[in-house]
Amino acid sequence: MINALIDFIKINKVSTSEVTDALGKTGNIPGVRPINGHIHCAGKVRWIYAYGESNWDFHSQICGVKPGEIIIVEAFDCNDRAVFGSIVSKFLVLYRQVAAVVVMGYVRDAHQLIKERYPLWAYGVTPIGCFNKKVDYSFDETLIKERREMYDGTIAICDDSGVAIIPRSNLNQDFLNQLIKMEEQEDIWFDCIDRRKWDTFETICQKKYLTVKKT
Repeated sequence: MINALIDFIKINKVSTSEVTDALGKTGNIPGVRPINGHIHCAGKVRWIYAYGESNWDFHSQICGVKPGEIIIVEAFDCNDRAVFGSIVSKFLVLYRQVAAVVVMGYVRDAHQLIKERYPLWAYGVTPIGCFNKKVDYSFDETLIKERREMYDGTIAICDDSGVAIIPRSNLNQDFLNQLIKMEEQEDIWFDCIDRRKWDTFETICQKKYLTVKKT
């Protein structure tokens, strides 16, 4: 079912707006924005973390990523330092063939990230990076477990509007049917606006197309 959903989203370029609508106006990761525009990605999620102004454990975790995955990196107490920059981006996108990287934190080497058009989403950019050393940090193992349950095995959709997550509870035929229905509804709405010349109130609120015979 996961592959069927991902394939449908990719082929039809289902947007984060449509996905969050299907999730009842929920499901986005607040604050993350694309580093490069006009990129649409969908894939299975792997959650990874960094903490304490160090990316030591982050580097250890990315060794096991798989092609096609979307990597979600969450930074804890990194104080607006970049988790990584162009070298890690190249490693993940070119050599590990991940679909995209989403950083709940900051990245650096913006000039190179933009030049190479890497599929990256983040809070923003900064020239100041994390330290490449092991740190003594009190990390709540319960939080790690909770985050893995929240993100691992879900589907992420990334586009110009941000990032949306389809939780595991929605990875089923019913949700796929809902996305198909929403795609059809979008086509109808644009037909009403473009061809029938209806206004948006008639189209979206009153849904006149349900009662007016198609011409």
